[in-house]
Amino acid sequence: MNLTEVQSIKQRFGIIGNSDALNRAIDVAVQVAPTDLSVLITGESGVGKERFPQIIHNYSLRKHGPYIAVNCGAIPEGTIDSELFGHEKGSFTGATADRKGYFEVADGGTIFLDEVGELPLSTQVRLLRVLESGEFIKVGSSKIQKTNVRVVAATNLKMSDAIQDGRFREDLYYRLNTVPISIPPLRERKQDIPLLFRKFAADFSEKYHMPPVRLTEEARVLLCNYYWNGNIRQLKNITEQISVIEQNREISAEVLRQYLPENEVNRTPALLLDNAHNQKTFNSEREILYQVLFDMKKDMNDLKKLVHDLMNGQVAEVKKEAAVLVPAFQKETVPHGVVSYSDMGMPEVKHSHKYTDVDDAESYQVAEEYHEESKPVASTMQEMEKEMIRRALEKHRGHRKAAADELNISERTLYRKIKEYNL
Repeated sequence: MNLTEVQSIKQRFGIIGNSDALNRAIDVAVQVAPTDLSVLITGESGVGKERFPQIIHNYSLRKHGPYIAVNCGAIPEGTIDSELFGHEKGSFTGATADRKGYFEVADGGTIFLDEVGELPLSTQVRLLRVLESGEFIKVGSSKIQKTNVRVVAATNLKMSDAIQDGRFREDLYYRLNTVPISIPPLRERKQDIPLLFRKFAADFSEKYHMPPVRLTEEARVLLCNYYWNGNIRQLKNITEQISVIEQNREISAEVLRQYLPENEVNRTPALLLDNAHNQKTFNSEREILYQVLFDMKKDMNDLKKLVHDLMNGQVAEVKKEAAVLVPAFQKETVPHGVVSYSDMGMPEVKHSHKYTDVDDAESYQVAEEYHEESKPVASTMQEMEKEMIRRALEKHRGHRKAAADELNISERTLYRKIKEYNL
C-alpha cells in the first residue's frame, strides 16, 4: 500500500501520525480486512486501538453488515453472557422477555470486543465455541444457534502474563491472535506528539471560540520527552486544560510543566541494577516488585548477620562495617542489651539496668535500630496488593472508579479484589 493510500485512511478515520510502526499497523489492518481471520489488537490504554476494528470492518466484505463494539470490562460479570449471547424469558431474575445477544444481532457483520482480557473464564469458553464453530447457546436455553460474525478483539494486558496467571485461556488467545496488530505507545512516536497537540489545540479553539494555544521550542521538547503513561488520551486532556485555563496563548516550558505530573517527566521504563555491567529491563511492575523484594531480603540477611556478630562480641572485626549502617553512635554509656533470637529470626532486646563500655553501647544501638526498622511492611505480594488497593480507596474516599484509574485496572477487577480481600 502506497503512502497516498495510507494518508487517505488516516484522514478518513481520524488517525494522526507518521511513525513507521503506526503505518505498519494500518497496512496490516487493510491487508487482513478482506479475509475472515480473527484479529487481536494490542497496545497500552489510550493509544487509539478502537480505530483499527473500524478500518478492518469498512475494508472488508462485511462493510454493509452491522458493526458492534463491546467494552467487555464495563459489563458486570453476572450479565456479560446475556449481553453477548442473549437469554430466554425467565432464565434468571429480571428476564421478563427473550433478548438477542450481540453475536446474534451482529450476524453477517463484525463484532469488536474491547478489553477482551477482562472476560470471565466461563464466558471465554462460550466465546471459543463461537470462534471455532460459529455456534452459541442463549442463557437459559438448550437450543444451539448459528452466527456468522467476524471477531476483532483488543486488550491492553500482557497476554502471556494473563495466561500464566490462569486469567485467560491459552487456546482462546491463539484463536483470537490469528493476526496480531500492535499499536505503539505515544512515547515511541515522539515525532507525532507535536502534530497531535496542534490538532487538539485547533479542535478546542473551535469548540471554545478562542485562539489556539501554541508551544515554544523548549515546551515542544519537554512535551516530546514526556513519558505519556496515558498516551493520546492523556495528551488530549492536557491540551484541553491548557486551552481553557491559560490566558497567554504561547505556552512556555515552565507553564507546560505545571500540567505534567512530575513522576512521569523524563521517566525511564528500565530499572538498572547496581552492577554497571548487568543491566536488566523489566517487562512489568510485578517483576520490579519481585526484584525489590529479593534485594530487601538480601539486605535484611546481611544486617541480621552483622547484628549477630556484634552481639557475640565481635565488635573489633565488624566495627568499620557497622559504622556504615549506623552513621553516628552516641559516645556515652547506655543500658546494656542482651539479644536473643526468636523463632521468627528477629532479635529481642532484653534490658538490664547496668551500663557498660562504648562497644556495648554501639551494639545496643544497632540492635535497637534494627529491631524498629526491620519490621516487615508486607510479607507477600498479596499483602502489598491489598495495601495498595486500601490506600487508593482511602485516598478517593471509597470512589471505586477513581481508585481503579489510579491503580490502572478496570473497575470490575477492582470490585473483585475488594471482595477477595474483604476491604
